[in-house]
Amino acid sequence: MGIGAGFARLLLYALLGWTALGAIGVTISFRRGERFQGRKNLGWIAAIWIIYIGILLSVSLTAKPRVVLPGRDYCFDSLCFSVVRTETVPGYLGNRGERIVKVYVRITNHSDKRNSSDAHLKLYMVDARGRRWDEASGLEGVRLSTPVGPRQTVLTTPVFKVGPSAEGLRLVLTHDHNLPYLLLLGDTGSIFHGPAYLSLDQ
Repeated sequence: MGIGAGFARLLLYALLGWTALGAIGVTISFRRGERFQGRKNLGWIAAIWIIYIGILLSVSLTAKPRVVLPGRDYCFDSLCFSVVRTETVPGYLGNRGERIVKVYVRITNHSDKRNSSDAHLKLYMVDARGRRWDEASGLEGVRLSTPVGPRQTVLTTPVFKVGPSAEGLRLVLTHDHNLPYLLLLGDTGSIFHGPAYLSLDQ
């Protein structure tokens, strides 16, 4: 990310808090019959949000897709993810020429606090042609959103069924445009922001 995730989150929450207080002020002004003051305050709220959205779009549209090499960390605050290794799993799970790809992903909590579960965090696989494959449900073992203790590491093993012609496979780790990440400066889940790719060791 171009700016610190903690700062970006603090800035967004401060803006949301200021907007809530401003909305209360606008409501009070209109109830008192102070329509000019109410419209003025409403205009300030709209102007600040237009500036913020403009900055958000500028950051997102100028951000280049990031490629993270195997073994290197990609972090959301103090929670980091890295690809350890990849293997193709033989067996009956594949059909129509599909390959079963199992990826070992290390999750490390670098903080002194236990991280909370992040249900919005998603992982999917793409190939060089931009085709997408989601996880094969029920085969991943430890879930990606599993809480991790302070200074601890866990290993998750998501499994994907990919097409027989798929090449240049990469993982995408994202919050998939869910709030508040949709409005978070520099987050890969923010509007129009390019993804971060975790390269595989194939």
